[in-house]
Amino acid sequence: MISADQIREHMEVRAADGTHVGTVDQLDGATRIKLTKTDSEDGKHHLIPLDWVDHVDAHVHLSKNARDVRSQWATIN
Repeated sequence: MISADQIREHMEVRAADGTHVGTVDQLDGATRIKLTKTDSEDGKHHLIPLDWVDHVDAHVHLSKNARDVRSQWATIN
């Protein structure tokens, strides 16, 4: 699993197919990333597990394609 300390606020999150799926708001505990609601189509926060992260460079790259990410992420407020 990726170390949470590699992930910073405001990093772009990209799906495996290269699609932008969000921007990091903050870490939610030790196992999830909370995405900003201002960068969300529905205006809500979404949570994705760190297990989905493939690698981190200037961006957070996920191992799932955008369709799967959006259908499986958790939504709050």
